[in-house]
Amino acid sequence: MEKHDVQIDVKPNFIELHREQGKDKYIFSYTITISNRGTDGVKLLMRNWTVVDGEEQTRHVRGEGVIGEQPHLMPGEWFEYTSGVVLESPVGTMEGYYEMVGDDRTEFNVPIPQFILSAPRTLH
Repeated sequence: MEKHDVQIDVKPNFIELHREQGKDKYIFSYTITISNRGTDGVKLLMRNWTVVDGEEQTRHVRGEGVIGEQPHLMPGEWFEYTSGVVLESPVGTMEGYYEMVGDDRTEFNVPIPQFILSAPRTLH
């Protein structure tokens, strides 16, 4: 068993299409589960996202913690949260990483695997 072993699981969800001043906005949520499978406690410090929409528009998002929290997870514990993103196209992707620190003060990054955001009937 590794000292720092954090697993990330993502479940994206299409919420709704919103029309605003003639422009379409596609609203998605995503639920992330962060599981500490290692032998040391860990704390999430920062989030780093790359969001790409179907028009190849890319934006980077960096901030402290997630949903206003910096969860600390002991071995075997997990933390789940739901957040959202708005795209101007019906399809896009997100990926990134969390900056974390172990109880032993070792800093490390945990990749967030790329996932697809897709409104219904847009991907086959």
